[in-house]
Amino acid sequence: MSIDVNNESGTEVDEQAILDIARYALARMRIHPLSELSVIVVDADAMEQLHIQWMDLPGPTDVMSFPMDELRPPSKDDDEPPQGLLGDIVLCPEVAEKQGREADTQHSMDEELQLLTVHGVLHLLGYDHEEPDEKAEMFGLQAAIVDGWRAERGLTGPSPAPTVS
Repeated sequence: MSIDVNNESGTEVDEQAILDIARYALARMRIHPLSELSVIVVDADAMEQLHIQWMDLPGPTDVMSFPMDELRPPSKDDDEPPQGLLGDIVLCPEVAEKQGREADTQHSMDEELQLLTVHGVLHLLGYDHEEPDEKAEMFGLQAAIVDGWRAERGLTGPSPAPTVS
């Protein structure tokens, strides 16, 4: 799996954890090991510009996903997953820090960025949360991936609750 993490935000973030959880999420979703993903960490001003340009919404947001080859998880366990370019995930640590602080289960900016990375991966794979049934599926899968990743690393305490909008 080729995953690039590029921090352009000026904020120190745990880039290795972002890389590790992205790799874990893609493996769990059975995405071809030769697929490519880019994660870009930007400041609030850059995220606001992207949010306005692509969503026509004001202000910075926490995560945006830009799919390329529209890869999807294989439908059966014995199907060979296709390889390709997944796309880009853009994260904003300033928004992540605020969301982590305000969440029911308060958590760090890095924990929120990990959650947002999984959220972005799922969007790249075609998951959405516009409808209640879609939201239940996506957020359930997101929690299972984050919990599995945390358990493998022996991390204790409550996992971050979904704070993404």
